[in-house]
Amino acid sequence: MSTLSKPGKGQVINRPHRSLRQRVCRDFQMNWKLYLLFLPILAYFIIFKYAPMAGLVISFQDYKAAKGIAGSRWVGMKHFINFFNDPFLPRLLRNTVTIALSTLTFSFPSAIVLALLINELRSRRMSRVVQTISYIPHFISMVVVCGIIRDLTSRTGGVTMLLHWVFGMPVTNMLYEPNYFVPIYIVSDIWSNIGWNSIVYLSALTAIDQELYEAARVDGANKWHQIIHITIPCLIPTIVIMFILKVGKMFDVGYEKIMLLYTPLTYERADVINTYVYRRGFAENVNFSYSTAVGFFNSVVCFMLVFFTNKITRRMGGNSLW
Repeated sequence: MSTLSKPGKGQVINRPHRSLRQRVCRDFQMNWKLYLLFLPILAYFIIFKYAPMAGLVISFQDYKAAKGIAGSRWVGMKHFINFFNDPFLPRLLRNTVTIALSTLTFSFPSAIVLALLINELRSRRMSRVVQTISYIPHFISMVVVCGIIRDLTSRTGGVTMLLHWVFGMPVTNMLYEPNYFVPIYIVSDIWSNIGWNSIVYLSALTAIDQELYEAARVDGANKWHQIIHITIPCLIPTIVIMFILKVGKMFDVGYEKIMLLYTPLTYERADVINTYVYRRGFAENVNFSYSTAVGFFNSVVCFMLVFFTNKITRRMGGNSLW
């Protein structure tokens, strides 16, 4: 009569081999509720993200809405060549890169600084109040935000008069001055998004082991030393991921806000690739193919930025998206 015995140490347990289909079916049976919750997300990306990519074919056509994609004439790289030869291209690239780099330089670190400051507040009530106040601007409609900016920067606006009294700046409508557009855009962007962008860093801060701070205090480290040697190093992986994602949107600056704020007087500093695409595709001369070609070029550049930034950060510190 044979007896059952437990496998000894180091002994390999033979389990029945399952095919990929069997493993998938078993996993679905065990986690079907999670798959059900995932279906709306999958449907959203298929319908609104991947399916529209088929429309990129019109960037190689002289697309006519009456003829449709199948009936429109194929022109190859015509619209891409026209864009590269466009006399406004240097201005568009300069403005897009200037606004994107300015946002990356000032807006991106501001959320990290706010998260660090909130994390150092001893009063939880005060911390919640500060977080709530900083989150509110993110939920205000962009149209309302731009209306507030227009009022504050008009000839009699609060910001204009304050700068005039403090720094002696001339009283003028600031949004009609090209040199003021980028600073107004950056400051308003920080005000609108600093609280919302700090959420992910606050979440990362709560995951830091508190024993590290206790050990640092025992060794005589003050608050500044704890931030430099514990808090920031623990935040580096999150900062790198968010930085890569931010770089991927460099050429996709907030054109809705720019369109609501700029005027022909500020095209010199405010006109970016996305606003130019809108005017060429819908506002001035309706040309869907040209706009699609420019948008396609913009997307390719953004993808390349993400790819190379991810590669550089992986080699430098080992943190990356993939």
